[in-house]
Amino acid sequence: MTVVHIVLFKFRSDVDESHRETFVKELKTLKTLPCVKDERLIVGGPSITDPIARTYQASSEHHRVTSQYLWPFAEDVTRFDFEVAEEDEDTFEKSFKLSSQ
Repeated sequence: MTVVHIVLFKFRSDVDESHRETFVKELKTLKTLPCVKDERLIVGGPSITDPIARTYQASSEHHRVTSQYLWPFAEDVTRFDFEVAEEDEDTFEKSFKLSSQ
């Protein structure tokens, strides 16, 4: 069985960029833990949802699907879009079978 573990969080506004970068660097070291299958650990962030939302959500098809199937039934929604670091792209593609190889 494979478990996908996703953690969404927001740093306090007083946390400086140096701490944020160190945290990401340290998280990436956890890929060597025995419980992480084939070192498939992706650390993403920060959220880039706002720019994406303006383009993706502007489509009429997105509006149709969400207004018909999501919003009338949703209690809460969390959006978190992130860019995958270049050094993690191969791992990401292999993990989700996205590579063309």
